[in-house]
Amino acid sequence: MTIKILLAGLVLLIGGCTTQNGSYSYQPKPSQKYPSEKLAMTSSNIYKKNGELHATMRPYSVMGKEYYPTVVRVGDTFSGMASWYGPDFHGKSTSNGEGYDMYAMTAAHKTLPMNTVVRVTNTQTDAQTIVRINDRGPFVETRIIDLSLAAAKQIGVDRTGTAPVTLEVLGFEPTGVRSIDMARMAKGPRESVLTSFFVQIGSFERFEGAMITKQKYASFNGYSAIIKDTEYNNKRLFRVWLGGFKSEAEARDFISRGYFQGSFIIRE
Repeated sequence: MTIKILLAGLVLLIGGCTTQNGSYSYQPKPSQKYPSEKLAMTSSNIYKKNGELHATMRPYSVMGKEYYPTVVRVGDTFSGMASWYGPDFHGKSTSNGEGYDMYAMTAAHKTLPMNTVVRVTNTQTDAQTIVRINDRGPFVETRIIDLSLAAAKQIGVDRTGTAPVTLEVLGFEPTGVRSIDMARMAKGPRESVLTSFFVQIGSFERFEGAMITKQKYASFNGYSAIIKDTEYNNKRLFRVWLGGFKSEAEARDFISRGYFQGSFIIRE
């Protein structure tokens, strides 16, 4: 959504109110080119050398909190509260650039890769719906997914406003495909796969800070540190990456050990 829409949502939230449907969504700033590596992240959460880094799949900040799009696999499950958004946003741009259609089977999620397809189950009624992630939100701490009006109707969330749900990852649709094709998806990847791996361990506005970190972790548990000169939200940032991971599982295991708070997997 636009910044104006985000600010309107914040005013409503701070005032103790909600939008008409009890939720809102957010659109990060448009894509910005990197001055050097020029990386791009696809709907499967993969960075590539391809001109630019898509704003919808890079780390972003809302209300002072950082969010990092994550790597998931078929069968992963999550639980929390679902909400929905409709008329106030119908026709406006979603975080992946599509026009929001409240009658389509889509949803907003904070960190799932774009075009991830999930089954949503209302745990109070066992009603189910299947949606494709094409937006970011809801930015309310207790909620994990914002459903379109059509999806909300299928599981009764349009009547209650919110409901406890479980999410199950079913698969990943190709970039640019708006429909959910279960047969095509079944033949696709079982995981939002990465094949060349780095782990970001720091981000600095001053090169000196990045250099100190690089030197400190030049050789850390068998991995080597490098500095990437990048731009994010009109600011020059020097990111420090650890390289040398041979698989996503290896990078995941490294992150799980808690050496660096907020670290995440990327691919060059």
